[in-house]
Amino acid sequence: MKVYFSHGKESGPWGTKIKALAAIAKEHGCKVESVDYTDLASPDARVSRLIELLGSEIDKYVLVGSSMGGYVSLVAAAAKSVTPQGLFLMAPALYMRGYEEEEYATELPITEIIHGWSDDVVLPDYSMRYAKRARCSLHLIDGNHGLNSSLDVVGDLFRHFLLRVG
Repeated sequence: MKVYFSHGKESGPWGTKIKALAAIAKEHGCKVESVDYTDLASPDARVSRLIELLGSEIDKYVLVGSSMGGYVSLVAAAAKSVTPQGLFLMAPALYMRGYEEEEYATELPITEIIHGWSDDVVLPDYSMRYAKRARCSLHLIDGNHGLNSSLDVVGDLFRHFLLRVG
């Protein structure tokens, strides 16, 4: 299986969270790809890049996204040509003003959302709103938007996610 990481607006393809989760993915025998979106400010242009990249993928894969990357992963997963085994979304930037998509697919494969209670960039309420509609797993944990202070918890949840989709 392959893990595709999508980073957030203010980070890059190999930030702290992605490095930590990539190491876990490799421990589970997964290939890892972290898409570089630093040249694209638009979340919807990032969605297009991910869909295009996945168009040639022949292996099974999961999508992992943080903040804007969570939006990118979720919206891309709804495209007809995209068939992930699961989604792992960290503080996904959902229901944000200026983003093209404001309603999201709910008939998706295994979806896990992790959000910090102290997030003041993307409110946890947005993840709760989506999780309720999609009836997917939602983990509200101690932490802010970056979740870096809770990487051990995020890592444990990611390990469990990989076992579920494996």
